[in-house]
Amino acid sequence: MPSLEWGLWPWPFFDASHEDLARRVQAWNADNHDLSHPDMHSECRAMVRSLGAAGLIDHAVPRGDAPFDVRSVCLIREGLTYQHALADAMFAMQGIGTMAIRRFGTPEQREQYLEPCRKGERIAAFALTEPETGSDVASMTTAAVRDGDHYIINGAKTLISNAGMADHYLVTVRTGEAPGAKGLSMFLVDAGTPGLEVGAPIDFIAPHPAAALTFKDCRVRASQLIGPAGQGFKAAMAAFDIFRPSVGGAGVGLARRALHETLAHTDKRRLFGKSMHSLEGVQMALAEMATDLEGAALLVYRAAWAHDVRGERGAYEACMAKLAGSEAAGRIVDRAVQLLGGQGVTRGNIIEQLYREARPMRIYEGASEIQKLVIARNLIKNSLPQA
Repeated sequence: MPSLEWGLWPWPFFDASHEDLARRVQAWNADNHDLSHPDMHSECRAMVRSLGAAGLIDHAVPRGDAPFDVRSVCLIREGLTYQHALADAMFAMQGIGTMAIRRFGTPEQREQYLEPCRKGERIAAFALTEPETGSDVASMTTAAVRDGDHYIINGAKTLISNAGMADHYLVTVRTGEAPGAKGLSMFLVDAGTPGLEVGAPIDFIAPHPAAALTFKDCRVRASQLIGPAGQGFKAAMAAFDIFRPSVGGAGVGLARRALHETLAHTDKRRLFGKSMHSLEGVQMALAEMATDLEGAALLVYRAAWAHDVRGERGAYEACMAKLAGSEAAGRIVDRAVQLLGGQGVTRGNIIEQLYREARPMRIYEGASEIQKLVIARNLIKNSLPQA
């Protein structure tokens, strides 16, 4: 039987650097197993500082022009989610909230923002979603109007991770160079900028810092543009190209924890005079969970390997990894709840916690339905003759 501890999968996708990194993630989890703070923002800031001090954020915000190693990002997210789903979110947001700066920012922007975020001294956020536009990014209505050397932003964003505690926001708005996605631009907006208002915290089913943002005549310098005007959609999607497969990695970590907890429970629990896992029905469920888990993990790390080793930057593998990891997490945790019975739906039980943490994975960074559309369109485009 596989070990009931988290560790690197024994597969040829990895090299010695990944083995070392997995040990560092294990050490971070061991050192931060008891995170107790008076409020969520304090806890999250402490997590980010600790992840920065451990050098783990270096992989979400690489130094200089070093390439992203997506396998490293995926395995970190898998390992963190196995122990702390909230720590995984904090790690990922440091990368998502700086990616456009790294890819398209000026030297001054890169110098001012990247190193503090890498060290965990600043908290990053990414403001894309609006109250009336979720997956349909191109129809957003928050707008910025040029006024001399400044832009004036008006509109609203919602479901923004780290809102209220972030030190800066990457905000995508409509500047009108062209219809749809080609008329979007991205701005770097510092917390505390006049006209930027943060709403009340959003109470999700699993702990996660987020709130709505409102822009009321929020004046920002034209120098706070990320890349040229009209390139905001490209800048926003750049983050997803890297971090979408890693959502699958986080799903794998959560599912792996659910399977391990279920194995431990069915070993200790006795039914009809014998261990629960000796029952054939339970064995079938465990087999389905293990097969589902390893299949998802293989898709995640195949996508990451294809990016790192073969230089493949397409959305096909990335979306498949995100879809497989997040959907498998939902199925596996659901089976775990069923096998634990009443304990699985009791507050305070780890499986109940995982059940709440798994559900949002199928929504954020592109809902499962969007992943399916992208996969299908890439499949058709690359497999069939074009008219």
